[in-house]
Amino acid sequence: MTGKRTATSDLWWKNAVIYCLDVQTFFDTNGDGCGDLVGLTERIDYLAGLGVTCLWLMPCYPSPERDDGYDISDFFTVDEKLGTLGDFAEMLRTAQDRGMRVIIDLVVNHTSHQHRWFRSARKGRDAPFHDYYVWQDEKPEASEQLVFPGEEVSNWAWDEDAGQWYFHRFYSEQPDLNTANPAVRDEIAKIGGFWLALGVTGYRIDAVPFLLEEAAGPESEHKDPHNLLRELSRYLSRRRGDAVLLGEVNLPYEQATEFFGTNGDELNMMFNFPLNQAMYLALARKDVAPIVKALKSMPEIPAECQWANFVRNHDELSLDKLSDSERAEVFEAFGPEEDMQLYGRGLRRRLPSMMDGDQARIRLVYSLMFSLPGTPTLFYGEEIGMVENLEIEGRLACRTPMQWTAGTHAGFSSAPDGARLCRPLPEDQSVNVTDQRRDPDSLLNWMERVIRRRKECPELGWGTVTVLTDKGAALVHRCDWDGATVVAAHNLGDKPAKITLPKDDGWTVLEDLLGTQDAKPGEQITLEPYGYRWLRPRS
Repeated sequence: MTGKRTATSDLWWKNAVIYCLDVQTFFDTNGDGCGDLVGLTERIDYLAGLGVTCLWLMPCYPSPERDDGYDISDFFTVDEKLGTLGDFAEMLRTAQDRGMRVIIDLVVNHTSHQHRWFRSARKGRDAPFHDYYVWQDEKPEASEQLVFPGEEVSNWAWDEDAGQWYFHRFYSEQPDLNTANPAVRDEIAKIGGFWLALGVTGYRIDAVPFLLEEAAGPESEHKDPHNLLRELSRYLSRRRGDAVLLGEVNLPYEQATEFFGTNGDELNMMFNFPLNQAMYLALARKDVAPIVKALKSMPEIPAECQWANFVRNHDELSLDKLSDSERAEVFEAFGPEEDMQLYGRGLRRRLPSMMDGDQARIRLVYSLMFSLPGTPTLFYGEEIGMVENLEIEGRLACRTPMQWTAGTHAGFSSAPDGARLCRPLPEDQSVNVTDQRRDPDSLLNWMERVIRRRKECPELGWGTVTVLTDKGAALVHRCDWDGATVVAAHNLGDKPAKITLPKDDGWTVLEDLLGTQDAKPGEQITLEPYGYRWLRPRS
């Protein structure tokens, strides 16, 4: 291994495979119908076998569950229905023993209205923690952006006890924290330090732009709100040198990259929302142009930073950065019914449903995602092709219990047949882990092979991308890093596509990384409908 590769080995997130899950829908061991931390611990070996290197846990804090667990009533423990802090520590130890890091959601835009801070704050202007929140004597006439249009009509809610209006970006049961207050920032640092001390390796930070908008409040006048991220990054890095901050920043590239900081001193990673939305537009059109445009417009980012790629974000597949007409195209292709859509901006379907169960199209999309420059992120159940349950209201349609077997409750829970689960299973339970493990041609076994290859291709995580085609149904791109190259070709269309492979000095063969069909540099080959190839040049 060269010196360059050794020097960059500490930046583990550049070549990771991230797997996101909701503990309560993953595996239930005590038969109460709700997944638990003991169940997750029992399934760590399954995740390690899949090739996961970083586990991302959605909120498992105590919560009244008004907002899917993001309305938190205590930041320093786990919800008792999931287990205990001891169970959490045992899960961490098991994951680390299998070479797997764990990150958790850091949700500090707001608290639940049942949090002790807010219960105190509402007792009056001089009450402890009153200035932890944002209050007004008169309701402002103008509202900020409504995150849940149709469910809330204003960002301001009246509190009878306090005799004031309080600000909430999300639901009224989630009062926003005043992150311009230094005391609140200290609390955020304590929360971050606490879970790092238990053994987590970092955080996925929820709704980062909103977090910084509140940081720009009156108490931060003439100060840079990005200081909040810089301070948090420095603090967590002192506590743990390999800590990572993965941010949810759904903004255009020119605005999003500000959150990496000038020298990578803010977020380490950011979800690539522009590329994800461009991918769905390209799939709907069977034309690579939207992806090409996104790839060519991706700005240079600090060397230590990284984009996180995904096929399906949890809860909502957001398409809000597409134009109205572009979004209408994607809706028509992948979610034409109104109950498949959400807030007029996104879809609440999983990929197999959107692809009408077509395995060729499903595998094409995942091959594309894994080969795009950045770090791949999976949502639980994607590896077996789980579908959603549209009978569940709102954003929870895609958070159904994990399907382990063909037995009762899909093997998710030992609860009696007919017992109520934390969330109902979809009507279509035709896929499960046990059956797919026994089928060498299953999506699960295919996914394991692709993940293994992806981990063997650091060029895709570290390299510089060059797009070699810019129109039609076939996308060809290459990623170069440290003298090595990977070429990827994908046909988004339902007809064969001819492509010409690149050539370079010293190349004698292009080794097929996902099959046995090696090619020659400069050769013209045909990709079958929805076909894909990963190739590595050899001298």
